[in-house]
Amino acid sequence: MPFSSLYDKKTVVGLVERVTLNGHIALARIDTGAATSSIDLELASKLQLGPLVAKRKIISAHGTGVRPVIKSLITIGGRTIKASFTVVSRSHMKYPILIGRNILRKDFLIDPCLSSSHSSQQP
Repeated sequence: MPFSSLYDKKTVVGLVERVTLNGHIALARIDTGAATSSIDLELASKLQLGPLVAKRKIISAHGTGVRPVIKSLITIGGRTIKASFTVVSRSHMKYPILIGRNILRKDFLIDPCLSSSHSSQQP
C-alpha cells in the first residue's frame, strides 16, 4: 500500500481541539501520554453523562488512584465515536477534557503544528 494512502483514512487533530459532548462544545487537550481520556467531574455532572460503567486504576503525576468510568459519544475532528472517560476534578486544569490514546488509536493523527481558529479560541 502506498505511503500516502495509509493516511487517507486518518483524521488529523492538533494539540487542542474543539469537541462536542451531549450537545456541549468544549476545548480538549490531546495527550498521547495518557492511556485513557478524562473529563471534569463538574462538566460530566452538568451534561448528565453516565451511568458509571466501571472503575479504573489510574497512575498520574499525582499518584495512583481509582476513578469512575463513563461512556459517552464525542465528536472530534468531525467524527463522532463512543469512548470511555475517567471522571475526575479537572478544575485546576486549563482544559476540562483530556483526549488520550483510547480515542486517538481510532484512526487519528496528531499534528502539533496544526493551529486552526477553532482550537485557539474558547468555545
